[in-house]
Amino acid sequence: MAEMLVGGEWRKARSGATYPVFNPATEEVVDHVPLGGPEDVEEAVRAAREAFPGWARKDFEERGELLRKGVDLLKAHREEIVETLTLEQGKPLHEAQGEFDHLLHGLTYYADLATKIRGGYQPLPSRFGPSYGLVIKRPIGVAAAIVPWNFPLTLMGTKIGPALVAGNTVVVKPASTTPLAAIKVLGYLNEAGFPPGVLNIVTGPGRTVGEALVAHPDVRRVAFTGQTATGRRILELSVPHFKRVTLELGGSDPVIICADADLDKAVRGVLIGRFWNAGQACLAAKRVYVFEEVYDAFIEKLLAGVARYEPGEGWVKAERPKIRLGPLHTATQREEVQAQLQDALSRGGKLLYGGKVPEGRDKGFFFMPTVVAEPAHDSRVVREETFGPLLPVWKVKDIDEAIRLANDSIYGLGSSIWTYNVKWIHKAAQEIEAGMTWVNQIHYGYDELPFGGVKQSGYGKEHGIEALDYYFETKSVVVGDLE
Repeated sequence: MAEMLVGGEWRKARSGATYPVFNPATEEVVDHVPLGGPEDVEEAVRAAREAFPGWARKDFEERGELLRKGVDLLKAHREEIVETLTLEQGKPLHEAQGEFDHLLHGLTYYADLATKIRGGYQPLPSRFGPSYGLVIKRPIGVAAAIVPWNFPLTLMGTKIGPALVAGNTVVVKPASTTPLAAIKVLGYLNEAGFPPGVLNIVTGPGRTVGEALVAHPDVRRVAFTGQTATGRRILELSVPHFKRVTLELGGSDPVIICADADLDKAVRGVLIGRFWNAGQACLAAKRVYVFEEVYDAFIEKLLAGVARYEPGEGWVKAERPKIRLGPLHTATQREEVQAQLQDALSRGGKLLYGGKVPEGRDKGFFFMPTVVAEPAHDSRVVREETFGPLLPVWKVKDIDEAIRLANDSIYGLGSSIWTYNVKWIHKAAQEIEAGMTWVNQIHYGYDELPFGGVKQSGYGKEHGIEALDYYFETKSVVVGDLE
């Protein structure tokens, strides 16, 4: 049985209780983990608080070197971690390998930034005598990293990487359904030589462990990725102590296919963007708007590409040219996608492909890749986040209609446009209400660039050097009496 890491020690929950982690492809138990509670959160936060002063005093170079050493240990255990991720999350092995590599890249990126952090110097007016100002960056304290189930490694890395480099200590709360790979990663990182209490992980449900962690007065920083409704709850809990909070929430990312688009490249981008991880990604391509001049050609190429996807267990490779599509993560997740599809069809949508559980799949939460054309724009696939392999497509007259429909959403996470028209590129970059716009590129989060949403997709940034700002307190120092 897996255990929690608290204060440098592996331990069970104080209650002694455990809960099972299931394989979404077989519905079988993979392992059991501690059912943590508020008392376990209290101990983890105490360990992180006690470790903070010593960790904060270490120089940036030492913190970066420890993180690099941790990355080397992770590389040595690549196969073990990747297999665990596939078993508990469901994604195919090649996708799990991609996520693991993204984790390593992100941690290395922040380790390399460790010695690049600068403050500032400012000469000051001499009304009180010669003086100057310094702008220094100080770590905040204990940081809570609350991680979702869809990308449990990369989205943990985007939080702990900048937190550790900045000099903060961390308590990780993984998703209750995908804690196993995260536990392994934290364990190997800890073996790199981090002082006890710098890295901690507590497993259990959000309603107890997550809420206790966010509400704890000694937690100064909260980084969360997940559903918008949960983000609202985190904000409520953080208000009494004025915590530093960043929220990366839901998305309904629009894709615009213009008349001059390279349709083969655009279709490939849409397929990967929609069906990677069975469509369970906040930045997935979730709505497609196609110029009427190329609509029929695009649909033909799209359906040919969709037909290559074959639902099945993630550890079994599909025979080429088929592409493996893993299961949805839970039965509830599949039911939600099915309900959104039925709503779309009842509101004028035409089913072009899929729309059902694949034949012969009595076990596991599989669902066919699905394409629906022209549902009403107030249907659930527009108004809600669709977290599964369901893709709605609409025909549009021009760039103005495309952008208007793209912005007709409460979300604003990512977006993309496929065109070589400079005016349309500029217009999309300036007018689409989203935290990021890709041009002739799949929806992918780069560690080198800041990423975060607008509207109800959250606020604050992860990735990029900008992410570090959310793990520092900026302090001004005035030095006078220089004569």
